[in-house]
Amino acid sequence: MAEEGHSTMAKAGGSTLIVIPCLNEAAHIGALLEQLRPAAERLGARIVVADGGSADGTQAIVEKFVAKDPRIVLLTNPKRLQSAAINLAVATFGDSADYLIRIDAHGGYPADYCDRLVEEALATGADSVVVSMLTSGTGAVQKAVAAAQNSKLGTGGSKHRHMSEGEWVDHGHHALMRVAAFRDVGGYDESFSHNEDAELDYRLRQAGYRIWMSGKTQMVYYPRATLKSLYFQYLGYGRGRAKNVLKHRMVPKVRQMIPLLVAPVVLLAPFSLVHWLAAVPFLLWAAVCLGYGAVTAIGQRNPGLALVGVSAMVMHFGWSVGFWQQLLLGRSQRGVA
Repeated sequence: MAEEGHSTMAKAGGSTLIVIPCLNEAAHIGALLEQLRPAAERLGARIVVADGGSADGTQAIVEKFVAKDPRIVLLTNPKRLQSAAINLAVATFGDSADYLIRIDAHGGYPADYCDRLVEEALATGADSVVVSMLTSGTGAVQKAVAAAQNSKLGTGGSKHRHMSEGEWVDHGHHALMRVAAFRDVGGYDESFSHNEDAELDYRLRQAGYRIWMSGKTQMVYYPRATLKSLYFQYLGYGRGRAKNVLKHRMVPKVRQMIPLLVAPVVLLAPFSLVHWLAAVPFLLWAAVCLGYGAVTAIGQRNPGLALVGVSAMVMHFGWSVGFWQQLLLGRSQRGVA
C-alpha cells in the first residue's frame, strides 16, 4: 500500500529533478546520494550532481553511483557557482521535469524530505516551497556559531531560520520550485555569488508566483567551523544583499538596516581617542552581543556557548562591511558607466 501511495504521488506531481550543486564535498556527497536514491525512486526523479571542479575526489565518488544507478547524473559546472549549477541542470534536463528540488551538499535532510516537498506543492498549489533552515554544529566554535545563527540576535528574526507551521512568505531557504515558474523568471542571476535565492524570490513575487514555507519538513545546515571563514561567509552575504538592493531598488528591512550600522560604529570607535563618546555605540553593541552569549552559556550550562556573542559580532561586522563595500562599489561603477 505504501508503494502504491508513493507511485500515485509521483504520477500526480509529474517528474522531479533533484539538483545538488557541489564543490569539494567528498566528505558528504556519498552519504547524501545514498539517502536520496530511495526518494528518487519513489518520485520517479533524476538526481543531477552539478560539480564545479572538485579536486578532493568528489567526482570519483559520484561516478561510482552513476555506474550503478541510471537516475544519477554527473554534470560539469564550469562557472562553479551554485546559481550557475542549478541553471545548467534545468537547461539540460528541465524539459522533462515539473518540479526542481535544490539540495545543498553540506546539509542534513530527513529521509522523506523530497516527498514532503512534493506533497505540499500539490496540496497548496505553491510555485515554490521553501523550508526552515536549522543550524547545528559539533565543535565548540561551530556550536556557538549554530546557536548564534538560530537566534534573533544573529539573524534578526528571519522566518526561515526558525520552525514554521506552514505559511505564505516572501522568502525562505530554497527547496522546491516549479520548473515552469523558474524558467519564466529567467532562473538564478549568475552574477550573484550570494543571496541569489532572495533575488530570485523577489522576481517570482513580482511575476505573481506564490512561495509557501513548509510546515512539514526542514533541513539542517552545518555552519563554518572558524570565525575567519564565518566572517568571509557573511561578507559575501552582505555584498549579495546590497546587489539585490541596487538591482531592484529595494529598501532593506528594519532587521537588515540595524546591522548596517555596525561597520560605521566600528570605524567610529578609534575616534574615542579624541572624545570618549565615539566609543559608546561600539561598547553598547559589544555589551549586547557578549551579554547575550553569557546568558546563553549560563542558561544552558555550557561555558563554550559564551562564544555565541563573539560569533554574532563577527556575523554582524562581516555582513555590514560586505554591504557597504558592494553599495559603494556598485554606485561608483554605475557612475563610471
